[in-house]
Amino acid sequence: MSVGKFILGIIIAAVGFLLVWKSEWLINNFGRINFAEQHLGSMGGSRLMYKLLGSIIIFIGLMIAFDLSDNVLAWFAGLFGGNKK
Repeated sequence: MSVGKFILGIIIAAVGFLLVWKSEWLINNFGRINFAEQHLGSMGGSRLMYKLLGSIIIFIGLMIAFDLSDNVLAWFAGLFGGNKK
């Protein structure tokens, strides 16, 4: 595992954390997401969307930081019928 990959993964995870933590600030400065308001609830859909997106970004950042992306991708491929021998 390289140090550069670890640092990049931690930075990506930190960006995801900021999306989760500062979702109210994002709504106040960038507005609501119409798709999220329609499909995730009219009062908190945008907030939930920012938090879900941030959580996914945190997960991806940690996978990169700890060099688990190849293992997870292989697992997903196995779920959908890839790598049959």
